Amino acid sequence: MEYRPLGNTGLRVSALSYGASPLGSLFREVREADGIRAVHVSLDRGINFIDVSPYYGLTKAEAVLGKALREVSRDRYILATKVGRYSDDAFDFSAARVTASVDESMQRLGVEHIDLIQVHDMEFGTLDQVVEETLPALRKLQQAGKVRFVGITGLPLKSFRYVTDRAEVDTILSYCHYSLNDTALAELVPDMRAKGVGVINASPLSMGILSNRPPPAWHPAPAHVKEICARAAAFCKSRGADIEKLAVQFSVINPEIATTIVGSANPDNMEKNVRWIGEPIDQQLLADVMKILEPIHNVTWTSGRAENN
Repeated sequence: MEYRPLGNTGLRVSALSYGASPLGSLFREVREADGIRAVHVSLDRGINFIDVSPYYGLTKAEAVLGKALREVSRDRYILATKVGRYSDDAFDFSAARVTASVDESMQRLGVEHIDLIQVHDMEFGTLDQVVEETLPALRKLQQAGKVRFVGITGLPLKSFRYVTDRAEVDTILSYCHYSLNDTALAELVPDMRAKGVGVINASPLSMGILSNRPPPAWHPAPAHVKEICARAAAFCKSRGADIEKLAVQFSVINPEIATTIVGSANPDNMEKNVRWIGEPIDQQLLADVMKILEPIHNVTWTSGRAENN
């Protein structure tokens, strides 16, 4: 496993990290024992960064992760969770709510501090509130020793620029913007590096459209994006390859991105993901797939308030 610096935090995180959202049974009902085993397998294979949120499974993911971590020495993992989003349509970025949220998360997770606390899907709120109220509240928790570092997350890249131009943050977490079909995050990296901000990438499969399975019905990508991604997956299959493997490999090869989050409650899948990134990428296959995906390169969708996109 390769470890990379996370901005100016002094932390070194595994190039591949564990996303705990499936522990909340978001996509399918998960056996708790399988989820706990997936966490342990990930740690045993060198993953040291774990990302979760109270939003995932309406706190279930944090609760299951807390059970998994009971048996693990605290120095073996870097733990990130979030504040601000609590259900599909429940957002509260106020100082009082995010302060209480951190205490609630620590209790569910069974830890005395959180390494990285992040504002979750900030584009659903007022970015000025995030700058003027949310982040200062989280910095107070940092001063109190409850959290070590403070970050922001979201989909629209525009929102990262707005907030980091007006406030100091330690990390950004971007999803669906550094994958085979969308590499727009790369355009933001130089600015983040200049600010000393660590860059975290999530969803190398673009929330399931870079897969041999049909995308979930709720997927917000335009229809033609899904269609062309399916074409790329079929091409890989015709060559005896797996687009999921190619997607995971591609997302971790950029050394400017500290870590890429993959989520699974299946221990075998996590074992496979770690094995994949240790194998050389097929450059010819990558070139052929990129050519198929070229018509939809960096095509995205909106998220949150219109003004934040």
